[in-house]
Amino acid sequence: MESKDKKALSETDICDLFITPAIRDAGWDAIKQIRREVTLTPGPIVVRGNISSRNKKKKKFADYVLYWEPGVPVAVVEAKDNNHTVSHGLQQALGYAEILQVPSAFSSNGDAFAGHNKTPKPTEDIETEFALDAFLPPEQLWQRYKQFRGITDQNEKLVIQPYYEDSNSKEPRYYQVEAINRTIEAVANHQKRVLLVMATGTGKTYTTFQIIWRLWKAKQVKRILFLADRNILVDQTLVNDFKPFGSVMTKIKNRKLDPAYEIYLGLYQAITGPAEEDKIFKNVSRDFFDMIVIDECHRGSAADDSAWREILDYFKDAIQLGLTATPKETKYVSSTDYFGKPVYTYSLKQGIEDGFLAPYKVVRIDIDKDIQGWTPPPGMTDDLGKAIENRTYNRADMDRILVLNQRTKLVAKRVMQYLLATDPYAKTIIFCEDIDHAERMRVAIVNAAGQLALDNPKYVMRITGDSLEGKAELDNFIDPESKFPVIATTSELLTTGVDAKTCKLIVLDKTISSMTTFKQIIGRGTRIDEEFGKFFFTIMDFKKATELFRDPDFDGEPVVIYEPDDDDDPVPPDPAPEDEEDGDEVNEETGVYKVRVSGVPVRIIAERVEYLGPDGTLITESYRDFTRKQIQSEFASLDEFLQRWHGAKKKQAIIDLLEDYGIVLDNLAAEVGKDYGDFDLIAHIAYDQPPLTRKERANNVKKRNYFTKYGEQARAVLNALLEKYADEGISTIESAKVLKLKPFSDIGTPVEIINKVFGGKDQYETAIQELEQELYKQDQTA
Repeated sequence: MESKDKKALSETDICDLFITPAIRDAGWDAIKQIRREVTLTPGPIVVRGNISSRNKKKKKFADYVLYWEPGVPVAVVEAKDNNHTVSHGLQQALGYAEILQVPSAFSSNGDAFAGHNKTPKPTEDIETEFALDAFLPPEQLWQRYKQFRGITDQNEKLVIQPYYEDSNSKEPRYYQVEAINRTIEAVANHQKRVLLVMATGTGKTYTTFQIIWRLWKAKQVKRILFLADRNILVDQTLVNDFKPFGSVMTKIKNRKLDPAYEIYLGLYQAITGPAEEDKIFKNVSRDFFDMIVIDECHRGSAADDSAWREILDYFKDAIQLGLTATPKETKYVSSTDYFGKPVYTYSLKQGIEDGFLAPYKVVRIDIDKDIQGWTPPPGMTDDLGKAIENRTYNRADMDRILVLNQRTKLVAKRVMQYLLATDPYAKTIIFCEDIDHAERMRVAIVNAAGQLALDNPKYVMRITGDSLEGKAELDNFIDPESKFPVIATTSELLTTGVDAKTCKLIVLDKTISSMTTFKQIIGRGTRIDEEFGKFFFTIMDFKKATELFRDPDFDGEPVVIYEPDDDDDPVPPDPAPEDEEDGDEVNEETGVYKVRVSGVPVRIIAERVEYLGPDGTLITESYRDFTRKQIQSEFASLDEFLQRWHGAKKKQAIIDLLEDYGIVLDNLAAEVGKDYGDFDLIAHIAYDQPPLTRKERANNVKKRNYFTKYGEQARAVLNALLEKYADEGISTIESAKVLKLKPFSDIGTPVEIINKVFGGKDQYETAIQELEQELYKQDQTA
């Protein structure tokens, strides 16, 4: 092919005609080993106001991923058209290779290949270029991958054990693949204790299922025990991710360990307890289980004499896999001290950046008595007539020691105000100080909700460990198909493990000092559910709990900070009582008398909204500010924007480009004014140009007698298009589909209008472009 002809080809043509055949000719199987256009990340969701959209500019997809076996990627190839150099795409390919943790990255423009090898021999260059017919065969890249990952020939069989494939063709995401493969490789290398850190909402249980499935199918393990400390976690696992195990799986109940099964799911409370007869795990031999998986292992198993550790010590020769979203690392307790460093970590921050987890906005609300404190007048009594201690009560005392009923009502009123302004049926969790506070909050929400609570008594429910009625509604609360309950008030029960995909509002009226608890609570909102319109969530913070975002350890790497002195036990001791997070609810009967006062007025003294910025920090920024920044990053000046706008054959291309940044102009119009067109919205927001409405622009065109050069029917069509523009905007008139509508259908069919009235497609498109030029003329005077 002539080089000039090659330069006219698209990137897709280059792939089809040159790159794919070259890879295939090197011995790669086109069906099993070569995958085109593999999406690695969908791009982060941007939230401003009550509006969200994906930033498609940050979407990551590889032109080619090459696999040794399904689920075992070994190389990335980035393609460019022939107007680029051979190595132009290599930096991009290296970025994808970093994501997939593979040692080989390649780039091609259809003339040759450029390659980067992360495991070169001493005599080899790291980067080389080679001919199109010299692409590396599968075996060579597999050996390179084995060296890079530390896989021995003896371990190879286990490492390539196939994944479970379901009928829905569900595939693990890139980080799940990495978590699964890193765990399998650790087991293959005879590592007995393995820690996996994955943020809430990233599919830890599905990842675990694939790990167990592969080890079980490879006969590396026969009997597996999956332990959790919440009944709902076990039940969710049983019916969802672990379902393919079928008849070989059982849930441990009635304190019986039936040896007839291979996969056992259970609460640790079901197999152990304070009395010796409760420890039913001792009814089987120490080698009964080959593998134990501990879900949420930051709660309990890290403490030396916890019930979980007793089980782990009994089955000490089994492979022990700890799963957590928040590895507990405090001066009292350490997960990594027991399990070792994580084999893989996928953080909340990374999940949001990739677009797999929902971002959040924070509404921080300060109440006067919380911030300024409250001192009772001398001799004042509470609602029961008891004298109130003469001291200043502050935010930490609220609802723990001091109950101001007006404060509870104010919080409930503000929550309902938000829901009524956005979506009164948005699933909401309100975290309270204790069960008493959760019940009072339920009552306050009922009263604030008014008709909504009258229409359905389950609009708000207290879901706490002591409430059978509330716990019975837990499944309905987390079921996206179930409308009620809408609001759940709780203290501890919903802090972890509950898969509430559609939760859109998290209210913090609870004092939180533990980063672990904070992350777990935030994890209730991080799941995305596109089917039900859940793309982001809001945190409404009354207790300054989100100050923990400022903590340098927020979502950082786990670091052991237990530092024993010379005479101390090297194993971290039990957590201090205030740091314990195991039970469903903190014990209410602490003996602390609560002062209840009804008549003290309270008010909100400050409120601000912050959003997650591109660098992961919280920023105060409106949708307008965000839009201005993004537009100016693409069009540095007004002149550049005008040049691109006027030069675009179809203005929709500019609109699509901005959508890639996460800017939806319809959303912007809702804030600025729905009568303005896309051009004016952009020019006004980004460059402070005075905007004209679509109707004003259309009228200016009419005043110029621009249509006189056209025949009568063409004038009628263009006039009607102008009216459509005034009503609906530029996208409508750029689509030929508009010609199917009235009044155009009275003139003729779209084909008749284009061919007979305008003389063909080219002439019709020219007429539309000239109409747009008239609409956007700089001088808008008549």
